Amino acid sequence: MKRTAAELGLPFGERTKTYNSRLAQEAGKWAETQGKGDAFHHTVFKAYFVDGRNIGQIDTLTEMAMSVGLPAKAIKRVLESRTFKDAVDKDWFRSQTLGVTAVPTFRLNRQFLVGAQKYEKLVKFLEFNRVNRRSRVV
Repeated sequence: MKRTAAELGLPFGERTKTYNSRLAQEAGKWAETQGKGDAFHHTVFKAYFVDGRNIGQIDTLTEMAMSVGLPAKAIKRVLESRTFKDAVDKDWFRSQTLGVTAVPTFRLNRQFLVGAQKYEKLVKFLEFNRVNRRSRVV
């Protein structure tokens, strides 16, 4: 991932530990229901892969949620009560059922492209599966 990030000019920090992302996934599911899913996911990704932060801690996730405009009390309540545990369990089960074993995985017409990929490889994958390009609307 580090090499791919460098090739794409993306920041990628030196991580010395791996943290459990389960609570971050539950927080992300909640953020999606609040219309802040993309912003929250980007913040968590940067915190983990660039800054090496522990995304398994409620205080860390609360800080990240607040940084994208989500209320601290609400995210703490969601994480402490594990409100979105079942939703994440369903996602994991569906992924296992579909044969997903790594992130990211691109699946189309029962074919898989696993791992971070260069743009050109993604385009070839889509073209091979006869996905038509859409015109850019400006």
